[in-house]
Amino acid sequence: MRIQVKRTGGFAGIDRHAEVDTTACPDAQEWHALAERAEAEGRGTPPVGVPDGFSYQITIDGRTVYCSDPRLTDDQRTLITRVLKEGS
Repeated sequence: MRIQVKRTGGFAGIDRHAEVDTTACPDAQEWHALAERAEAEGRGTPPVGVPDGFSYQITIDGRTVYCSDPRLTDDQRTLITRVLKEGS
């Protein structure tokens, strides 16, 4: 499974993106379950965010959903944090 996260907005307006390919990950099942929950809770179009807040585009195997601060679910926040931290 390929998971991509793109973060835009924020006070400085600096975009950030990262990608994780879970194929060789020992915890791939955990990644898959988390990604599926985050995707199910996402929106098909970018939501209206708050001033200086972050907006996110999450793409999982070619399917894209959108979410934004401060209305991230716990699963979305966890997935976004992990991909931005562990991805390349």
